[in-house]
Amino acid sequence: MITAVRTRAEALLADTLARLKALTPVRVVGEVLVMVAVVLLDLWPGPWGEDKATGWALAGFIATYLLVLPLRHVLPATAMIGGAAIPFLGPALMVVLSYTAGRRIESWRRAVLSTTITFVVVALVWDWDSRPVDIEPVYGMLILITIFGVGVALPFLVGRYLAQREALVQAMRDRETRMQGEHKMLSRQVRLRERSRIAQDMHDSLGHRLSLISVHAGALALDPSLGDKQREAIGVLRSAALTGMEELRAIIGVLRAEDGPDDDPATRTVESIDSLVSDARKAGVLVSLVRGGQSNPLPSRVSHAAYRVAQEGLTNAAKHAPGAAVQVTVKYEPDALVVEVRNNPSRNGSAASEPGVGLIGLSERVRVAGGILHVGGLPSGGFRIAAVLPYEETALPDEPEDEQDETESPRGIRKWAGIGSIAGASIVLAIIIGGFTLLGAQPVTEVVTQQDLDRIHEGQSEAEVMALLPSGDEPLVGDGDRKSQASPEPPGARCVYHVTDEQSYRDQGTRVVRFCFRDGKLVEKKIHVQRNNP
Repeated sequence: MITAVRTRAEALLADTLARLKALTPVRVVGEVLVMVAVVLLDLWPGPWGEDKATGWALAGFIATYLLVLPLRHVLPATAMIGGAAIPFLGPALMVVLSYTAGRRIESWRRAVLSTTITFVVVALVWDWDSRPVDIEPVYGMLILITIFGVGVALPFLVGRYLAQREALVQAMRDRETRMQGEHKMLSRQVRLRERSRIAQDMHDSLGHRLSLISVHAGALALDPSLGDKQREAIGVLRSAALTGMEELRAIIGVLRAEDGPDDDPATRTVESIDSLVSDARKAGVLVSLVRGGQSNPLPSRVSHAAYRVAQEGLTNAAKHAPGAAVQVTVKYEPDALVVEVRNNPSRNGSAASEPGVGLIGLSERVRVAGGILHVGGLPSGGFRIAAVLPYEETALPDEPEDEQDETESPRGIRKWAGIGSIAGASIVLAIIIGGFTLLGAQPVTEVVTQQDLDRIHEGQSEAEVMALLPSGDEPLVGDGDRKSQASPEPPGARCVYHVTDEQSYRDQGTRVVRFCFRDGKLVEKKIHVQRNNP
């Protein structure tokens, strides 16, 4: 319990300090203007000031206002409930406290709880004795709900709606910024993939040709019919080819920022392996081609991957095992295509080197085609590259999709942001309008009905007449106004004035009936019009 209270206090202190740091001159001026406006509206002689406080009492009220107003930013719910509990705080302050609470309270549960507690507090401190005697308690409750709705509920809902809309706008801005960053990242990835594709094609095609030039030049240098100058020229040629391969490898290292799926052209297919082997033979490589099985149609991606396997195997054999015999096998198995390149150990006894960039890229090509690549040495000392490729097209591996839309914070982008506040404000307005309509339909004074007026005639006893008249008279006009425009009362008579229920706009006033009694008898029943503007 103590730990929770300490954590809450630390969070409150951190939030207060953050708000103080975020203060700007504009916010400070706005806060001062709010304080001045509330004080001028609520405290006497302001338009809403009820208590005519002066001197030290007025200074105490102002000090209370200046304390409660800044507190609403730190403890919004507490300030709203406390403002409702203090009787002498005016309506302007209550509106400001409720509005700020609506903007600051984020959880809808806390919002409902705080407004409910505020309503209970308002009902408890409500002066029920000040209710007019002719208004029923249910109508007094309607008046209380109306005051609460106008002074607390509506400002609270307006503040909550604006806070939700601001949060939505900010979330949209953050999302736009994030999407711009993701777009830049995606563009960079596309460029890197294209560079990787270019590097792969350069290694597969140009590297293979340079390797054949080097091997062919080495074979020519062994020709005994050549002179020293020719051998020197061939050596320069072979050295240039080797240097070109090294430079090509360096360029590929720069271009290949990362490996990625390629969009390889389908111009080099499994049928082109024959020409590939033929070119290697012309370059002096001892290579044989073995084909087996019944040929099957292949997807372009698979066919191209098979060609690249054979090409990479021949290139590695020429580079790492010069003079060794090489065998290329293309075999159509019942369920897959097998492409294998194996070579005998090098004649000069050089050890096989580690797999380079070409084998790494080749592994990716085979994987994208849906196959499996095996690379490794043979027990005899040679080297083997083999790929098992499917006959059917396989889908490219899906890249991780952006799950931002599914993992969006509930307070971030909401589809129905602000709808709850609008619905709540609509309900409050409906209650207020309905309450005023119901109150407006109730008579504000007891009147004499035409039926009772017809039953009353001169000569009746005073008791009989008074039994037909309203018991509690609260007329539309005051006593003096009721009879100020009537004819003189009969001498020695006691007269009472009542408003009739039948009124006419053409009269431009209020129809008032006068009953005069003398010696216990009704001596006069007379109607006159008490005009509004005599």
